[in-house]
Amino acid sequence: MLDKITQIFKIRELRDKILFIFGVLIVFRIAANIPLPGVDTEQLRRLFDGNQLLGMLNVFSGGGLTNISIVMLGVGPYITASIIMQLLTMIVPSIEQIYKEEGEAGRQKFNMWTRWLTVPLAIMQTFGLVTLLRSQNVIGTLSPFNLAVLVLIATTGTIFLMWLGELITEKGIGNGVSLIIFAGIVSSLPSSISKLFLTFDSSQFFTYAIIFVVMLITIAGVVLVTEGQRNIAVSYAKRVHGDNTYGGASSHLPLRVNQAGVIPIIFAMSIMLFPGMIATFLMRASNQTVAHIATNVNSLFQNQFFYGSMYFVLIVLFTYFYTAVVFDPVKISENLQKQGGYIPGIRPGKNTADYLYKIMNRITLAGALFLGAIAVLPFIIQGMTNIQTLRIGGTSILIVVSVVIETIKQIEGQLVMRDYEGF
Repeated sequence: MLDKITQIFKIRELRDKILFIFGVLIVFRIAANIPLPGVDTEQLRRLFDGNQLLGMLNVFSGGGLTNISIVMLGVGPYITASIIMQLLTMIVPSIEQIYKEEGEAGRQKFNMWTRWLTVPLAIMQTFGLVTLLRSQNVIGTLSPFNLAVLVLIATTGTIFLMWLGELITEKGIGNGVSLIIFAGIVSSLPSSISKLFLTFDSSQFFTYAIIFVVMLITIAGVVLVTEGQRNIAVSYAKRVHGDNTYGGASSHLPLRVNQAGVIPIIFAMSIMLFPGMIATFLMRASNQTVAHIATNVNSLFQNQFFYGSMYFVLIVLFTYFYTAVVFDPVKISENLQKQGGYIPGIRPGKNTADYLYKIMNRITLAGALFLGAIAVLPFIIQGMTNIQTLRIGGTSILIVVSVVIETIKQIEGQLVMRDYEGF
């Protein structure tokens, strides 16, 4: 491990990329600690302590929401826009064609639409969040001009973070949006640990030990699912060209258990935020029927069992959905056939595509169920122990571990590429 770190810093280009990413994350953390004026911090703390949905939203903002910073929305609107655009690729054939068949130009056009969609979503989310905070007396009364300025600042902050995330992604070391969320989670660790020690009760030592063991199991489970893969044997037909014979070798096609990575967790978190936020916003509506329905919805989402069940189901569904987006068995079958490859015992073409689809469905089911179970396990333990101090839950651990693994893989890939060039 030490040799690899030394090797990274010996390669100037790779070292510059890593230092640039660290610099971008430092800029993000500075922005996340620049608060907007007129915020009652004590009332804000009480609001966060009593609302787990706002706690999840704070994960997206990288801690920017806890002090209503200039980047209080984080990359949440951009993630929501990405979800909407990915759904549209499944529904609208013309968008799917642009995304999959027009190559790099099509993907750039798709990304541009996602950026444009982020702007109105950021405006709507800022307005809804400010209205919620005003109803809880976190923010005082605002004039229309001050409200417009606040919405403009928060929206600009989201666009700024989106730009920073794309700068990171362009360096080829990790996903920019995931790394920003990762930085926000990691930055909250010191305060969470200090709060844990300050409120530590020696009579509950066994309970804290159980929580610690569950965290270790969660980390091990995420590594297992992320690294797990099914190898499909592939053979290549012999080809004779003059006096030379090519092909005839055997290889394998790796199918990852969790093809979608950390994206299903982020998607599920994003979807889980909206019903509770909208319900909290409508609880003070003048119409009694609307207020009553909103109160019931808010109470439902505060129910640990319902919340955990919905979270589990959404992770499973989004794992399948995103796998269907990134894994195309028909395309893989066609590429194998063009290269003279085939799966032993399976006819090339449609039969190969059907076989890959069936295998992928089976391993994705196992990966999705395991991923969902790990995500809700801390909720179960929290409900059994009734300890609210440790805020770093299963979702945060999943994101942190998955992002670390993916980033390390990309760094190793860059090292291997440079070793190959040197050889």
